[in-house]
Amino acid sequence: MTKVTRSTFKSFVKNNREKLLVKVHSEFDGMTDCVESIEDEFTPAVPANFPENTLGIAGIWLCGPGRDRYHEFDKDGLKGIEVYNSCGHFSVAVKK
Repeated sequence: MTKVTRSTFKSFVKNNREKLLVKVHSEFDGMTDCVESIEDEFTPAVPANFPENTLGIAGIWLCGPGRDRYHEFDKDGLKGIEVYNSCGHFSVAVKK
């Protein structure tokens, strides 16, 4: 398995934008001032209202170089990348 980097992640999203699926596992909640778990499923990627730090896709939140952790996964007929950071945890994938 190769190491997944920010560049790898951005390339994966760019090359698979049309068929990309997104799943949010947890996100920051300002009401509780912490990251809260979310029971969500993989859904087709939709455009975000603000492109900075989201690569233009809702559900993606990148904190910056060295602050995001990337892990490759291949399960349940999907292949993709999980991202963990201080804003939450999400996955992007494509069907195999």
